[in-house]
Amino acid sequence: MSRKLQLGLLFLFPLAVLAASLAVDRIYGLPGQGYGYVLRIDLPPTRSEIDLPKVEGPIDASMPLVVIDPGHGGHDPGAGNDGLREKELTLKLSRAIRDEILAGGGIRVALTRPDDRFLALGERSTIARRLGADLFVSIHADSAENDEARGSSVYILSEKGSSEAAARIAARENRSDVLNGVRLDRQSEVVNAILLDLSQNETDTQSRELARLLLRELRGTTRLHADKVQSAAFAVLKAPDVPSVLFETGYISNDADAAYLRTQDGRDTIARATGRAVRAYLARQSDL
Repeated sequence: MSRKLQLGLLFLFPLAVLAASLAVDRIYGLPGQGYGYVLRIDLPPTRSEIDLPKVEGPIDASMPLVVIDPGHGGHDPGAGNDGLREKELTLKLSRAIRDEILAGGGIRVALTRPDDRFLALGERSTIARRLGADLFVSIHADSAENDEARGSSVYILSEKGSSEAAARIAARENRSDVLNGVRLDRQSEVVNAILLDLSQNETDTQSRELARLLLRELRGTTRLHADKVQSAAFAVLKAPDVPSVLFETGYISNDADAAYLRTQDGRDTIARATGRAVRAYLARQSDL
């Protein structure tokens, strides 16, 4: 075989392989011919920012703002009892509390979710912070395996939860946030840690005061499960600069509590007590 023929075959062989590959792909590579192409799935766009809810009440932005958080929602129904679902109950209770506060005037109110939608726990406290809320009240209905448990409880963030909150906020905001009017991105890491700790300590004190006032207003009007302020590391309460409480309005797993919470009178009683506690707290803060 001549040298020219050898060089020609050497040049043509890769082309022949490529042509054969293309032919096989045209025959067998089409959808339905034994080989699947890459499937493209259109996904909904991710939300870069949380949609802020409507603020109701006085137009004056200097008026105090209370953010009411109806627990659960969307694909998360929460606890239930005989057709009563926590996500629906908390929304009704939150609307009743909102209406009670607005009726007294002088206070602005926003609901983290005005309808049946899902919000992650972190989104709920973020809404309160972004709105510049003076108070954050998360509404829930407890559940227990022991269906004899009943009555309301009020929770604040525990000390363990407090330290976790400071670390989480510092990491998430990457030291580029404003905390009680101080730009964290202009401070050293040591100063940031001190600011977060001081802010959380002050917030804990204010949260405990609100919780104590809420228990005071509930006494004698509705049944209490715990007569003292409770504390736990609830993720929804981990805003370091917004006084926050989680209000377990009753045990939905208890038939008597569930029946009470189903009634308009029961929800109105809880709303009036919450409204009085909020006003008492804000009045004391304005005198400081």
